[in-house]
Amino acid sequence: MGNGESLERRLQRFGGPDAAEGRNVAAVAAMLFSIPHSRFPIPGPMNPAPNLFLVGPMGAGKSTVGRHVAESLHLPFVDLDHEIEAHTGATIPLIFELEGEAGFRERERTLLAECSARSGIVLATGGGAVLDARSRDALRTRGFVAWLDADVDAQLARLARDRQRPLLRAPDRRERLLEMAALRNPFYAEIADLRLPSSVHRNSTQAAQDLLARLHAQWQRTPSGAAA
Repeated sequence: MGNGESLERRLQRFGGPDAAEGRNVAAVAAMLFSIPHSRFPIPGPMNPAPNLFLVGPMGAGKSTVGRHVAESLHLPFVDLDHEIEAHTGATIPLIFELEGEAGFRERERTLLAECSARSGIVLATGGGAVLDARSRDALRTRGFVAWLDADVDAQLARLARDRQRPLLRAPDRRERLLEMAALRNPFYAEIADLRLPSSVHRNSTQAAQDLLARLHAQWQRTPSGAAA
């Protein structure tokens, strides 16, 4: 981006609905992933911080890895999607069916604000939670944010039998995942204090061990209830 043009502007120009070039989502994603990680400056960690927040795409292992990490750290584990279902009494597919994605995102934002205000937890968010600017601000200012990343091939393999996720109900799953990555990856990078490429791990236990080692080196925990 030597010409000073922002990433967001490039995405709009190359991938917007009215783009003259008519480039498809795969081309947009290829452009995004070709940018060196140094071009995505990740801000310094919120240290000390009482909470650990996990963000990343579907299939990255946020819930499974999060449970392992929370157990090792002796902290309560909170899964945001499960919190939404518990508060509404409805499954996420049903919420999408009745209220659409906009209705689901509003419920997600409300519950994320509530959960992130707690102290001394490990919170696994949904892949699209970062789409809301208020949610990104809550995550960035209330805890240490770990981005569990996964490439599309790993996502496709892990989600091959999943028929419950509304956003995966598409004729071409690869295209849909590339589209979501192009939109969301800049937001993950914006708020992340640490990035863990989970695709390189054999299983969730190994990913959790790697994350714990990195957290030990980078995250300064504050006691539950203490001011960060």
